[in-house]
This record gives sequence, structure tokens and C-alpha cells, in this order.
Amino acid sequence: MLGKEGRLFVLGYALAAIYEGPAANLRHNLNEVVASLGCTVELQINNTRAAWRVSTAPLRAVFKGLLGSKVSLKAETQNLSKAFEDLDAQVNSEMGYSPEDAESPEGTARGVGTHRAPPSGRHLSTQKMYELKTRLRCSYVVDRAMLSCRHWFDRKHERCMERVRVPLLNHLLCLPMKFKFFCSIARAMEVWCRSRIPVEGNFGQTYDSLNQSVRDLDGEFSATIDLKEEKQVAVLGLNTSWEHVSAELRDLVRRQEAQLGWTLGLLRVLLSCTFLLVLHASFSYVDSYNGDIRFDNVYISTYFCQIDERRKKLGKRTLLPLRRAEDRTVIFPCSPFVQASETRDVRELAETLPVLLLLLVLCGLDRALYSVFNTVRHHSFLQYSFRSSHKLEVKVGGDSMLARLLRKTIGALNTSSETTVDSSNMRCLPQPVSLNPRAYVRAVLPVGLLLCLCLLQAFGYRLRRVIAAFYFPKREKKRVLFLYNDLLRKRAAFTKLRRAAIVSRAQRQRAPRHHLADVLHRRCPLLRRWLRRRCVVCQAPETPEAYVCPTPDCAAVYCRSCWDDMRRRCPACTPREELSSSAYSDSNDDATYAE
Repeated sequence: MLGKEGRLFVLGYALAAIYEGPAANLRHNLNEVVASLGCTVELQINNTRAAWRVSTAPLRAVFKGLLGSKVSLKAETQNLSKAFEDLDAQVNSEMGYSPEDAESPEGTARGVGTHRAPPSGRHLSTQKMYELKTRLRCSYVVDRAMLSCRHWFDRKHERCMERVRVPLLNHLLCLPMKFKFFCSIARAMEVWCRSRIPVEGNFGQTYDSLNQSVRDLDGEFSATIDLKEEKQVAVLGLNTSWEHVSAELRDLVRRQEAQLGWTLGLLRVLLSCTFLLVLHASFSYVDSYNGDIRFDNVYISTYFCQIDERRKKLGKRTLLPLRRAEDRTVIFPCSPFVQASETRDVRELAETLPVLLLLLVLCGLDRALYSVFNTVRHHSFLQYSFRSSHKLEVKVGGDSMLARLLRKTIGALNTSSETTVDSSNMRCLPQPVSLNPRAYVRAVLPVGLLLCLCLLQAFGYRLRRVIAAFYFPKREKKRVLFLYNDLLRKRAAFTKLRRAAIVSRAQRQRAPRHHLADVLHRRCPLLRRWLRRRCVVCQAPETPEAYVCPTPDCAAVYCRSCWDDMRRRCPACTPREELSSSAYSDSNDDATYAE
């Protein structure tokens, strides 16, 4: 559990805690902003619709009034049509003249013409037709007057003859009654009929317009409104109208949350299976522990110290204390510090940096967005106020039929209204949620545990060796004996393998040191720690117990333990032929051993 497999197991809980903490709160705040945007758009649409309805309310009231007075208005128009029928009958009437007179040569000679089929074959306008009828009526009146005049003379002559019965005398006395030529004086009126006819010049045009208007009034009062709807993409990639933007955004957010929740659930299931990796790593370690004697065999255990103590009592060569080069390859289980061979396990701490950075970024981003959204909430409040007043009054006086008709139509414009619409964007402001300290603690604890596991991995690896030794004690003794013997062989061959490096260090140390370094070494005790010479074998700082080679021009420094390992002979100044071949060698094949 304290190794890689355990860290992977904890990593799953760390990611889940991060998602349920700052990530979930960040998603909630972003969803609030999305909902706020959708609500703002919907609020603008509703305010525009309300303003449009308020502004068009008087016009709609006028149309409703007209529709409500449809029956009475239709009755008035029927009365107007009936009244116009009398005028139309008078204009189209053929009374007052004889149609045959219009077709007679005399009428044509007078320049009167006919209203039915004029000689030119052209269609006469209403103005010309009415003037023609008026002239014919005038001529007809003159003709009737002349005819009546003649009939009057005839009746008077007959009556005169009946009263005077004396022959010859009655003809003489009744002779004035034969003067019918006096009746032709009435023809002088025809000149007035042709030149001074009493018809207005725009009578025909006015009559035609009025006739067309009356005919239009006979139709139904109806209206047809043609609407053409053109759909446009209100938002790029969102094929919907502005009225449904809020609902579409909410549905989109819900779908994304469902997908993210499903993915997180799958991730949790997979991370839960990492416990199997812990079991697999445990069994694999046991198999390697029993199968390979060199596997993880670097621990200086209690049994190792007992072996060394036993050899020391017998006067044999011992290993403890270990040399500096040997310390880098072994581990002391009881040491509270991370040792050189365990640093590679501590380096795995860098693997947790992405998770730590993710936590810090999400927490910082969540806090920053909360501050921004909270500022927007407190400083983005808007109050909408729409006020409208309308008063229109049209007075139509008179009691005529036209006045009544105008009162039915134009009088519908008499409307008055006063409207006040108040609205605010309070419900559309975002409602950000701040992450409480407990949520931060729940998110930080798994990540902190992950960091602790990285730091404690070295100690955990020590513990697994202890557990294996508890269950396999005989195997543990064999492994410790093998390690002890292996270190003995390496130390025995150390001088032979490291001779070239020792000679090189001794030559560098033999070079004269700068005069300033000697002065500082003598007069500055605090700097002596850095100016001291080092052992040419293990590079340990020079101590009072150190041994300096007495050979002139050598002065190589050896610590006491290294001098004993060199069998009290300086390999830097001792000739090669004097060195024992079993202990020394000029070979540089393994010159870098255990570094």
C-alpha cells in the first residue's frame, strides 16, 4: 500500500475529491453564469414583447372597437346605399325627354347626340352623359311648351267657333286663334339650354367616386394579414430561436453533466480495481524474495550486525563500520533518514506534481471566478421601468348620415390608456457558491496523503522486507549471509580495483597548494572545514586520527580504516614490484566500482 500501487489507489480518491470539491463548485458557478445569460436573453425578449404590446394596445383597442361596431356600421352603410339609390336613379333616369328625340336628325343637328348610342360610337363619360340628358330635357320642355301652346290655340279656336255660330263672322272673330306661330317664340330658350346648362363641371367625377365608394361599402368589413416567418440561427451552432435559448442552454448543461458523471463513475470503478495491483505486487515481491537471493538484498539488519560482532570476537576481518562507498549501496532499516540508495524512490514525488498543480489551479480558478461572479451579482442589478400614456379624442358633430358614419369609424379612435411596467434582472443575476473550508480539507487530504506516501515510500519498502523476513526466517538468514560474504569479497578486491583512482588522487593532493589557502587554513578556523585535505581512498575529510604517508614528496592522507584496508602500505608511492599481487593490481578495468 505504501508503494506505487498504493499511490495509484490513493490517486483515484484524490481525483474524486478534487472533482467533488473545487471542480464541482467551479462547474456549478459556470452553470449559474450560463443560466444567467439565458435568463437575461429571455428577460430582454419578454421586456421587448411587453413594450410592444403596451405601445400597440391603443391601436388594437381601435380595431376591436371597429369589429365590435361592425353590425351598426353595416346598417349605416346600408342606409347610405339606399339614400344613394335615389340619386343614382335620378342620374340614370330617362324621364323628361324622349329617347327618340336623341336619335332624330333634329336632335343630332342641334348637337345634342344620344346617351345610348351616339353617332360616333364612343362611350360617353358620366359628365358628358348627364350634360346630354340635361340638354335633351331642356329641349323636351321647349318642345312640350310649343306643343301645349298649339293645343291651347286649337282648343280656343274650337270654343270660339262653338260660341259664335254666325257664318263668316265666326271665322273673322276666331282668326286670332289661328296665330300658332307665336308658339315658336319658345324656341329661343334652346339657345340658353346649349350655352348656359346648369351642370357643374366636376359633377361626373364626383358622382363616379361616390358611386364607387358606396359600392365598396356594400362589401364585408374584413382584413387579411399575411405573415412571413423567416427563421434565422440566433446563436452560432444553435438552431433555435431566442425564446428557447435558456431552455436549450439548461438542457445542454444537463447533458454535459450526465456525461461527465458517467465518465467519473467509470473512472472510479477502474481505480477501485487498483487494489488488485496491490495484491499482485505483494505476491510478486514474495516470489522474487524467495527466488532471487540478490533481489532487494541491501539491508544491514540485526542479524548482519550479529555476524559482524561474532567475527570481531573471533579476531576475523569485519565490515562495520562500513566505508563511505559502501554506505551508498546498502540501507540501514532503523535509520530515520532517507539513504542514498533510496533517493530514487523519493524522486517519484515529482509524479504527484501534476495532481498538486491541478488542485491548486482549480482552487485558485474557483476562488477567482467566485470573486468575479459575486462582484457581478452585487454591481449588475438593473431596474427596468416602462411607462406609457395615451389619450386621443375625435369629435364629429352633426346629425346627418355621413356624420353618423364618421362617428362609427373615426370615433373609434377615441381611446385613452396609461400603463406602467416595472421589471428587474434580480432573478437573472448569477448565484455563485463559495467553497467552504471543509470542502477544501476534503480535497487537500487525499493529495496530502499522496505526497506523504511518496515521502514514506522508502520506509514502506523497508517494511515489506521485514514482513517477508517474518514469514520466511530461514530464507532471510541465507540472504543476510550472502550479503555479508558479498561485501567481504568486494572489500577485499577494493584496493585492487581502486588503485588507479587512489594514485590519481594522491598526485593531485601532492601538488603544492596556493599560499592563500594555507594562510586561511591557519588563521581562519571556520574555514578549515572546507580547506581540509581528504582521504585519497574514501574522500573523507582529514581528522586528527588520519594517517599521512611519511614518504617524501607523497604526503597522501588516509583515514584510519582505509589505512588498515591498504594493509598499511601507500599504493601511491610504493613501487609496483613491491606490492603483493594478491592485494594490488594495476588494472583499471573496474576503476569506477561503487562510485
